[in-house]
Amino acid sequence: TRVRSSAASDVYKRQLSRDVQAVLATDKVRYQGQEIAFVVAQDRYSARDALELINVEYEPLPPVVDAQRALDPGAPVVRDDLPGKADNHIFDWEAGDQAATDAAFAAADVVVAQDMLYPRSHPAPLETCGIVADLDDISGKLTLWSTSQAPHAHRTLYALVAGVPEHKIRVISPDIGGGFGNKVPVYPGYLCAIVGAVMTGRPVKWMEDRSENLMTTTFARDFHMHGEIAATREGRILGLRARVLADHGAFNATAQPTKYPAGFFHIFTGSYDLRAAHCEVTAVHTNKAPGGVAYSCSFRITEAVYLVERMVDLLARELDLDPAELRMRNLLRPEQFPYRGPTGWEYDSGDYPRALRLAMDMAGYQQLRAEQAEKRARGEYMGIGLSFFTEGVGAGPRAHMDILGLGMADGASLRVHPTGKAVLAISVQTQGQGHETTFAQLVAGELGLSPDDVEVVHGDTDLTPFGLGTYGSRSTPVSGAAAVMVARKVRDRARIVAAAMMEVSADDLDWVDGRWQVRGDPEQSAGIAQIAMAAHSSLELPEGVEGHLDAETVYNPPNLTFPFGAYICVTDVDPGTGVVKVRRFIAVDDCGVRINPMIVEGQVHGGLADGVGMALMQVIAFDRDGNCLGGSFMDYLLPTALECPSWELGETVTPSPHHPVGAKGVGESATVGSPPAVVNSVLDALAPFGVRHADMPLTPAGVWSAIQGRPLRTDLAVS
Repeated sequence: TRVRSSAASDVYKRQLSRDVQAVLATDKVRYQGQEIAFVVAQDRYSARDALELINVEYEPLPPVVDAQRALDPGAPVVRDDLPGKADNHIFDWEAGDQAATDAAFAAADVVVAQDMLYPRSHPAPLETCGIVADLDDISGKLTLWSTSQAPHAHRTLYALVAGVPEHKIRVISPDIGGGFGNKVPVYPGYLCAIVGAVMTGRPVKWMEDRSENLMTTTFARDFHMHGEIAATREGRILGLRARVLADHGAFNATAQPTKYPAGFFHIFTGSYDLRAAHCEVTAVHTNKAPGGVAYSCSFRITEAVYLVERMVDLLARELDLDPAELRMRNLLRPEQFPYRGPTGWEYDSGDYPRALRLAMDMAGYQQLRAEQAEKRARGEYMGIGLSFFTEGVGAGPRAHMDILGLGMADGASLRVHPTGKAVLAISVQTQGQGHETTFAQLVAGELGLSPDDVEVVHGDTDLTPFGLGTYGSRSTPVSGAAAVMVARKVRDRARIVAAAMMEVSADDLDWVDGRWQVRGDPEQSAGIAQIAMAAHSSLELPEGVEGHLDAETVYNPPNLTFPFGAYICVTDVDPGTGVVKVRRFIAVDDCGVRINPMIVEGQVHGGLADGVGMALMQVIAFDRDGNCLGGSFMDYLLPTALECPSWELGETVTPSPHHPVGAKGVGESATVGSPPAVVNSVLDALAPFGVRHADMPLTPAGVWSAIQGRPLRTDLAVS
């Protein structure tokens, strides 16, 4: 491949000189499953037969599998292809005030510390990644049907790499079977299919099988974390520290997700009013599949929330305080918003104590504690776990966040036809979140239309405005806001047309019940359908005013939005077998204004199931040679309805002050908040055995080993 000379290409060349993933391995295979060759054939079976004809001679090399050993003197260098690379170090990054944090710890009565692992996990979407590439010999247009969460960003990347004009590339991302962050990156298979189509002049399809998806596409998590929390004897939290070792695999997939190389981990202060905090993150290469992107989370907030919620529970045990009481004493109060935390984030709005009180009331918290005491007296082990989380979603303000130099603002375009039917084109791609419903409701609410009269178009770069895609719960906070703002542009234009229709000044019109109405004369009014017909007619409009009711906009959010929630999990643990049963789960979410409550509930249900899976069963582990031990659904376990209780959902509504309708986003909240609630519940059940901490996933073997005082290392299986 080559990059043609241009300003944009020069930017991309600088990216290439850093740390990018090879399409095909040449000198060295750096992880199991890395692509080394590809075959184009008329069917999958012939292609697999042809692969057998390719003979590769491998020279075994010592692997680096354990991130905690990656920086040891003499450790094999994974990325020795990079100029001057002599070790496996990628970056060091920090946030917060170290001196202020040291002072807070020096003033504390109690300091608690804990090492913990958030193990490597995988999004495992229902449909694996795939693409069909087709080059039209006559027009020279390259059409790609792709399972992409970010079709516009993919198109730009293909244009920069191949030097093909962007208008000659069309990316169509139809309804796809889930994404969860797994379908944000560009994978070697996509590029090989494009090369195959260009070379053969035929459409070429590439589709992973499940093992390829689990072993080689982008994972998430894999953070080794050390947390420290400082407090007074009365339970007032003073400070928080974190040191993190991030395993990024063989290639650094997070080279430029934002200006923060460690993502948003420095939201690790969570929902609490702290005097000071400081975190340090070091990233390293290992011989594992590349990764580090989001999996149903906002760029490392999942790990950050897990750390602070485990530390708060450990502090509660140290102080002999109820975990709910300790949280209530330290939660941010409504009058503190907008709140700027010690690491620089400005939370937009919230009433945290109200959410926690509602969750406790729904759970019957005091009755649960009484039941727990009765069960312990007769040798039964029940756990009650809490978590309180604050999410940061809606990436993001273009001054702070970009991907490969592309700002993360989103476009929207709206056309109202003469009959009053509307077509909204959005820049985010849906993977089952219900954008077609939610966005139609947003536009209909602004224009006084029925949602049935609004068609939502997405997932086709030829038909939609540019945007950075769907992930990090950014659809409603960013693209949803763009839809509202473009509808308001159309409504303002309709006001001028309506004034000409009724021969009054536009200043004399008020928007009432979905119609422009003459002030003081309710009989004179017009709805959008009437106005749209007039806008396309011979009606004489004021000079300089265009006809038609069309508009475009680009929305650059002023800040992230910050949904939050209070979760309570009740588990029963069998100490003889280590089996954990999740009996109840109470989830109170505040995602600002809810556009469609049923869709919100569905998103929360999915995220809660995700969290149960991560807490109790999901892990991509490796043996000492770097072989992936989670390459199939026989080894990488996902939760089913049998492992999930009947979710008990509650809500509070605290509108975001800077979103045009006060919405915050919810798609990933439950995945952030549920794992620590489950883990805290299991460890609460094991408290009589003196178990202080055990790493996820809390499998029966892991729980049983913790009871015996021999906690398992969950990410490595050394034979």
